[in-house]
Amino acid sequence: MEYYKSERKEILQLLPMTYNKVLEIGCGEGNFVNNMDGEFEIWGIEPNISAANIASSKMHKVISGYYEEVYKELPDQHFDLVICNDVVEHMKDHDFFFNSIKLKMASKSYIVGSIPNVRYFLNLKHLLIDKDWKYCDFGILDNTHLRFFTQKSIIRTFTKHKFKINKIKGLYKISVNYKSIKSLLNIFVLYLSVII
Repeated sequence: MEYYKSERKEILQLLPMTYNKVLEIGCGEGNFVNNMDGEFEIWGIEPNISAANIASSKMHKVISGYYEEVYKELPDQHFDLVICNDVVEHMKDHDFFFNSIKLKMASKSYIVGSIPNVRYFLNLKHLLIDKDWKYCDFGILDNTHLRFFTQKSIIRTFTKHKFKINKIKGLYKISVNYKSIKSLLNIFVLYLSVII
């Protein structure tokens, strides 16, 4: 499955300048490491056994299982960079994660990653215009997502858990051209015609 193979190059812009001990939660087949430079120790956590086995050839240590089940196997105050690319929304208890991961992080460490924004415009179109909330095999409404966040709610979550946010930004730009504007206007007019 492509989900486990992704290199997630778009996350590189968020990495700190230096890091020595890295933990990637939900590492898939370990391909994110292909983006990283320098010498560093990298651990991974991955619940998919097949993907974890592949990742173990690219990382120093890979623990197979869900974070909540295996976090005690991680050393305390060890990692200066934790990577969470699209994993927090899959967790049963994200508050537990944010509290416990701090115990595994060294002083002056970073947590970096991506979290889908449930306010993404196509998702809002499905909700407001199509009047549907249909789960899928991938994307924002991935049927394995247990939590949904907006930018405001993820900021509130990090603040609640005493993380300082250095940077937050959208990763995917929408290219706009005449045809896409016309399409959006058609949707808008259709929406208005339903209200009137």
